Amino acid sequence: MSRRVVVCMVVVGGVFAASCRSGQSLTNAGIDKAPTPVTASTVPGQTTVPPTTLPRKLDSLPPCDVAALDTAAATAPVEITFWHGLSNELGRELERLTGVYNASQNKVKVTLQFQGGYEETIDKYLQSNTDSRPDMVQMPEYMVQQMIDTKSIVPTQACAESAKYDTSAFLPQALGAYATEGVQWSMPFNMSVPVLYYLKPRFTAAGLDPAVSPRSLEELLATSKQLVSSGASAYSVALDSDFDGGGGWYIEQWLAKSGEFYADNENGRAAPATHVLYDGAGGVKLLTALQSLVTDGGAVYVGDNASGQDTFLKLADATKPAAMTIGTSAALGPVLAIVRGGIIPGVLESEVGVGPMPGPNDGKGALVGGASLYIVDGKGGAKAAASWDYMAFLESASSQSQWAAATGYIPVRNDALTLDPIKSLYVTDPRFKVAYDQLTSSLPGPTSQGPVIGPHKAVRRVTALAVAEVLSGSDVQTALTKAAQAANDLISNYNAQNK
Repeated sequence: MSRRVVVCMVVVGGVFAASCRSGQSLTNAGIDKAPTPVTASTVPGQTTVPPTTLPRKLDSLPPCDVAALDTAAATAPVEITFWHGLSNELGRELERLTGVYNASQNKVKVTLQFQGGYEETIDKYLQSNTDSRPDMVQMPEYMVQQMIDTKSIVPTQACAESAKYDTSAFLPQALGAYATEGVQWSMPFNMSVPVLYYLKPRFTAAGLDPAVSPRSLEELLATSKQLVSSGASAYSVALDSDFDGGGGWYIEQWLAKSGEFYADNENGRAAPATHVLYDGAGGVKLLTALQSLVTDGGAVYVGDNASGQDTFLKLADATKPAAMTIGTSAALGPVLAIVRGGIIPGVLESEVGVGPMPGPNDGKGALVGGASLYIVDGKGGAKAAASWDYMAFLESASSQSQWAAATGYIPVRNDALTLDPIKSLYVTDPRFKVAYDQLTSSLPGPTSQGPVIGPHKAVRRVTALAVAEVLSGSDVQTALTKAAQAANDLISNYNAQNK
């Protein structure tokens, strides 16, 4: 949700509810040469991948000469368009940042074009030709392989090397999410991870410590049982099977926390993925634990939660409420605003707890969700250079501090935490830092990088169907086997059409 994800504000019953919503075949980009994330240099001025005399994948891809901007801008500003899928407060903050950029220099003029959301952006981009595409585009994290296969992008690494851009302050998890084949294809921008939301008064009523959230799935089950058996809450945790939530994105997260691969060939990063692995012992163990939350732990399954609101609204149910749910960290600000409005009687804004997403490894680690920024090829060197200049502004420590504080997204670089307003926010309200700490606690290694699969979104959807069946009482192995076969067929067809 990607993972991934836009926070939408929808009017429901007179209040705002938050949701986070994190194609056709093209051409295969080839074999992955780098199963591990690109290593950020610790030497100022050194770019993401050190110079080498060996042939590199990057050298066969569209180039980027950042000096082209100065040449073109000598006569007039270079105008670029940027397609994005951020609505409401997120879109307004992007507009504010872009206004600051446009006013700060006279070389580039950026025009934002909101496409209606991630899905609309994806569809329009894939259906457009080079002339009608933008100069820069935002895509959710599950689009990495498909964007590579379009052969329509200038790798951001090419621009970074041309500019001698220092990436040492970037979180390796942020860069690694969008690096395969030894190439940094895009730059992370809006990052989020799943976290646990819980209501402290209901923990207190159940005799639980409201300052301590469950970290493992075993602790989540024990906490759930106590919440329900004590009468503190009708249900323990609200679960869903949304493809961009509990049915898809979260499954990838839990397998990564377990140190398990979601797909073969090291999640599609050592070579193109050919099949999923979640129907094995690790996946069966995980889904069995989730099913136990419903059968033994008093959890409530709210359905596919396509709106992204149902799990949160279950916390406010006047008759049979839940005490916990899992949701994107990007929803924290809107959720607190809703609670501040009095939607949950007896619960103050300060009494909403936030903890790491419970799971294997005591909840440590997370896969990057959200979206990244791509430079579109075929627009000319000046446009690519101008897009990089704007992108570098959005990626700066100052911009990331402002962006994270205003939206709830995770800063993509650690030096943003030394600057206000995010520096002060993380001190005054540590709940906003939970997601950052969870992401940066990810163990090194290829399993900590999410899957890169051509038909990733479609694979998530068939996986979500299996989760829905399991949470409704179906046999775990049967549901996963059926879903894996459907997913493998999707991958096989995609790979065959993209040789």
